[in-house]
Amino acid sequence: MKPIQDLGQNMAIEKEIMDSKDFVRTESFSLRLRPTGARKVTEEFNSVMNGKVEYRKKNSSWGSVLLFKSRELSHQLVGKRKTVEFSKPVYVGERDDTDFMRKKIIDMPYTEWKKMGFSKGTLHYIKQSTKSDKPFTLNKHVKERMKLLI
Repeated sequence: MKPIQDLGQNMAIEKEIMDSKDFVRTESFSLRLRPTGARKVTEEFNSVMNGKVEYRKKNSSWGSVLLFKSRELSHQLVGKRKTVEFSKPVYVGERDDTDFMRKKIIDMPYTEWKKMGFSKGTLHYIKQSTKSDKPFTLNKHVKERMKLLI
């Protein structure tokens, strides 16, 4: 199992929150986090722990579920409880984009985009975001006009 710090670092690097300035190379050529990098990892990990998950038909944060499960395990270890329930919580994703929306944006010609009242540069930027396979968001006014096309 990876240490928690490694987990947070990987999330921050994948989301391009961190860069090379957040690391320092030691005399033994290993990488260490600078204080700014450590702060970014901590913030990213906290945002994941505050993410919502459905557990026992309620929306809870990951942190709350982990606390509850560790308490349940400790009660089982000291004999207060006979069994531990190992059900897998369901992650509740908050994504604005869908595969259909991605396809619609990629296939949209610039002339149709101009008729909607947007600039060519805006469509270019959104197309780059959709091609990257990472989650993307749209501004409110763009999202409203896109929903009219769908």
